[in-house]
Amino acid sequence: MRKLLLLLGLTAFCLYAFVAADEQPNRQAANKSSLEEDGVLKLKKGNFNRALRKYKQLLVHFYAPLSGEGHRISAAFEGAAAELKGSEVKLAVVDVAKEKELAKELNVTGFATILLYISGDKLNPVPCPVPQSSASILTWLKRRSGSAEDLIADLSQSEASEELTVVGFFKELNSEYVQMFYAAATDLPDINFAVTQNNDVISKYGLTHDVVLLFKKSKLIQDYKMMPETSKEMLIIFITVYQMEPATEYTGQTSTQILTSPVLNHALLFVNTSSADFKEIHSAFNSAAEAFRLKILFVWVNVDEPRNGRLMEYFRVREFEAPLIRMVNLTDHVTYHLPSDTLDVQTIKTFCQSYLDGKAKPKMQSEPIPEGWDTQPVKELVGMTLEKVGFNPDNTVFVMFYLPYSPESHALFPLWEELAEALKEREDVVVARIDASANDIHMSMQGAYPSLCLFPALHAERVVVYKGKRKVKDLLKFLDKEMEKAKKDRVKEDEDRRKYIEAAKAEEAKQANQTKDEL
Repeated sequence: MRKLLLLLGLTAFCLYAFVAADEQPNRQAANKSSLEEDGVLKLKKGNFNRALRKYKQLLVHFYAPLSGEGHRISAAFEGAAAELKGSEVKLAVVDVAKEKELAKELNVTGFATILLYISGDKLNPVPCPVPQSSASILTWLKRRSGSAEDLIADLSQSEASEELTVVGFFKELNSEYVQMFYAAATDLPDINFAVTQNNDVISKYGLTHDVVLLFKKSKLIQDYKMMPETSKEMLIIFITVYQMEPATEYTGQTSTQILTSPVLNHALLFVNTSSADFKEIHSAFNSAAEAFRLKILFVWVNVDEPRNGRLMEYFRVREFEAPLIRMVNLTDHVTYHLPSDTLDVQTIKTFCQSYLDGKAKPKMQSEPIPEGWDTQPVKELVGMTLEKVGFNPDNTVFVMFYLPYSPESHALFPLWEELAEALKEREDVVVARIDASANDIHMSMQGAYPSLCLFPALHAERVVVYKGKRKVKDLLKFLDKEMEKAKKDRVKEDEDRRKYIEAAKAEEAKQANQTKDEL
């Protein structure tokens, strides 16, 4: 019996060992799959240093899971990982939303940051440009470890490309100009670069050596003469600016290119592409853009495109206000407004030049309160006084929202003065106006400027837009009608408030009695 039990025990042990040995690879596979997906490591604070020590080159994408840009880069990483399988480069991702402590430790602030860690050096990673595709990643890695000689190509092949091709003509391949050219090529992996020393080709374009040419759709579009003062940054600005159209439409495909452009001054045209004058306005905007290449980036935004809503919200632009032009610098984000209803080439160019010369006035949340603003028949409001005056429960306020450069607005000024004169004996009525181009208006005007809005004397905030005939008698009739309605509404509002207070007191008394009974 003891032998039988011993035999059974031995059998059970062997069976356990067999199963355990069989499960070991599965556990290892499971652990690996939790750490790696599609050839890309998923790193956390607990395994980051281990991965850093294990791989000679570790390219890490720090991403936010809800970011559209993050999803696109992740797809590019997966494609590149497949191509780099078996190489000394390993690709990895870190979810900064979950790994905030790790991101802080590594000094990662952006949600689309890509860093290359070499030989375990945690303190000095190499920034990688945001890639458009997996090919961009592979090109960047290749150019980092290569030299300008890798770019030597037959120019005739480069000319045939439909994409932008940057061609450098250099007399000596070991010159500083070539090193600068190659450094720019490394930082711009999405663009085709080539180098030639073919004198026949140089003669074809009537040029000398040490010049950079841009070809697009088989045509020479621009040339750049390398000078002693030329820097890599200057060369990159030149290439990236001429890579784009003079005026570029803001879309999901172009947004990254626009927002990462080294040109920080942006002129934005908000326009409806279905309007009758779109072609004329776009042509003028495009022509003006040609005069300010390398200084101002020209971008146009279709206000009829729902996906542009957040951009319009940021610049406080409403669809009915289009067309209009805003200028902004991406460093300080101060916004300027083109003060004209006429968007022809000369007007746009004059505005851009005044901005560059520091003479343009910024669009502010509120202008300063003007001295004596309430002493004239027509009160001059600004952003800081609009709400206080407009929503005063003891006064009915009639406000004209105007544009100082609009002929339609100026045509109404005499009418508004006449209305103020007709109402000067009525202390409960205020006639006012506000420059809508210089003050942010946090309400919908429900139409184009000039807009006439009545703020009735009510406890509740309410605005009534006037859409009738623009004559004093019609304005007075509208005013009296709305004031009568406001009186009735106010009585009802007071009655509702009284009932609410009484109900609250009754409920309070009931609760007090209930507490007494319980005691």
